[in-house]
Amino acid sequence: MIGGTLYAVGVGPGAPDLITLRAARVLGRAPVILAAASPRNDASAALETARPHLSPDARILRLDFPMTREETTLREAWRAAAETTLAVLAGGEDAAFLTIGDPLIYSTFGYLLRTVRALAPETAVEIIPGITSFQAAAARTQTILCEGEQSLRILPGIRRGEDLAGELAGADMAVILKAYRNFPAIAGALAATGRAQDALLASHVERPGAEVRRGVSEEDARPPYMSLILSGRPVRME
Repeated sequence: MIGGTLYAVGVGPGAPDLITLRAARVLGRAPVILAAASPRNDASAALETARPHLSPDARILRLDFPMTREETTLREAWRAAAETTLAVLAGGEDAAFLTIGDPLIYSTFGYLLRTVRALAPETAVEIIPGITSFQAAAARTQTILCEGEQSLRILPGIRRGEDLAGELAGADMAVILKAYRNFPAIAGALAATGRAQDALLASHVERPGAEVRRGVSEEDARPPYMSLILSGRPVRME
């Protein structure tokens, strides 16, 4: 039986005071902090968000998660991260894996969890949910995400424009995450479904340089890395 517990801690969208009390308690006592980062970048938004809540004695271990779709490279990275994590737990120490937003929504933690379970199924794991960026963006703009019989659809912006348009057509409210890399296709899908004019584009929510604006065009420059779109069903005038 692995000695320590692996905690997945959602640290919210970026503001240290939007971390839950439960997350703060775990972060304050965790001896080891696991911070995911790209091999090309030493920065970790999750770590900077969590830092005010960490124990002064906490050891910080970086886990590399490359930004690629090449399956062999990804699997090797997931396994290396899982082995590092299990080595910590085997020594009897708890470890807290940090994720921006929530650990179970488009998070690197899902890959780590599956790999850890495959290597050591008996590992003790506890997941602490976090406030998402789209919840924070909705709160800032007083946007009602859904009510009554309405649907809320969460979409990855990396999909093809045709697929996004099909999903948007059937949603009362849609959240498009990862809205930076594939922005022209996203803007095209919004235009094709009559949603471009009223769409809310939010970048760096609850972080320095936060910006929210209404309206999306295919001619717009690509937004920053941490960007999302809130899109309600267009209102039809009778």
